[in-house]
Amino acid sequence: MTTDNAQSTPAVELRTDGAVDEEALAYARTKIDAVVSRPGLPSVSGEVRILRAAAHHAGHPWSATADLRIGGRQLVVTVAEEATATEAVDRLQDRLRRRTDRAARSWSDGRRTATPPWRGGRTQSPGTDTGGTAEGSRPA
Repeated sequence: MTTDNAQSTPAVELRTDGAVDEEALAYARTKIDAVVSRPGLPSVSGEVRILRAAAHHAGHPWSATADLRIGGRQLVVTVAEEATATEAVDRLQDRLRRRTDRAARSWSDGRRTATPPWRGGRTQSPGTDTGGTAEGSRPA
């Protein structure tokens, strides 16, 4: 069950579940904003959830999940079972930074699949023009 304790920036919403204090929320907001508001990233939207287990006997009651769309790519990052809220948020930030770096590189490098020939793409690689024949090479 997700509570309605939601703080949001224009595109990324921070949600909580369980007894999460305001200090942990502020810490999570600064760490998440540091990752998603970096220059060079395409548009980012989605939500981050910080959860605290209700069971008093849980040794590691904190977990965090991020479900973000960066450009046209969806990233789901999960951190399960940490002892404190700051540990969960720090681990989530590390994983998010690695994944967003990869997403930003592939977005900016233009690593996309080539258009197939039946959709108007090239049939040959550039510089290997073998379709035409030279005038002097025709058989007699």
